[in-house]
Amino acid sequence: MRPARASILVVEDDPAVAHSLIDALEFADYRVWHAVDGHDARGQLERARPDLILLDLMLPDVDGLVLCSLLKAIADVPIVICSASSRRSDPVLSLKLGADDFVRKPFELEDLLARVEAVLRRIPPRAASGLPAPHIAEFRIGELLLEPARRRATLGGEMLLLTPTEFRLLTVLAAHAEEIMSREQLAQEVWGYADASNGRTIDVHVRRLRVKLAQGGVPGPAIVSVRGMGYRLAADEAAITAA
Repeated sequence: MRPARASILVVEDDPAVAHSLIDALEFADYRVWHAVDGHDARGQLERARPDLILLDLMLPDVDGLVLCSLLKAIADVPIVICSASSRRSDPVLSLKLGADDFVRKPFELEDLLARVEAVLRRIPPRAASGLPAPHIAEFRIGELLLEPARRRATLGGEMLLLTPTEFRLLTVLAAHAEEIMSREQLAQEVWGYADASNGRTIDVHVRRLRVKLAQGGVPGPAIVSVRGMGYRLAADEAAITAA
């Protein structure tokens, strides 16, 4: 038997869907835990400390969006939402609450496994570094300091509270400061794949990053929209260093 690659908590109350997911994940060498509702999920998260959570939004005891926020408060673990909800706002709300990806049911297992693999590739187990280049210790852009190995971001010496996806996106932009990057390029760097849905997802995360970069009251870099092309990170200072 091959060793388990990573551990995944499946939060799903439908037995048929849960068994299908568990079988596919275990066949792919993941170690899997299963929770049937929000209460069970919180207990499993604290006991097992999984590397990733697959979360259904329609649970018997709690709204999945609320649970997503609660789980993020307990542990900084990447979350992939899997939901049959028809509400058009759910993907955007999920991302705003810290989810790393959103997959609508019904889905192809191969597609879901690819998305799980992409998230885990960008977030090593138990250490969501978002490190785009292993030899880079830190990026300093004006008053912004990014330390990928520690997943730490500060602006003017004050900590920025970023989700794992926000940190990876900001680090990618910093690694290519002053360069225009398309949404497809950013999605490929952040999640390891790019498809038709990524553009809107990138836009959501950029809007959230802009708010957080502006909250500290310290002049910092700006994420500039370049119409028809993408985004670039513009520094306050001309000198951009990568130590």
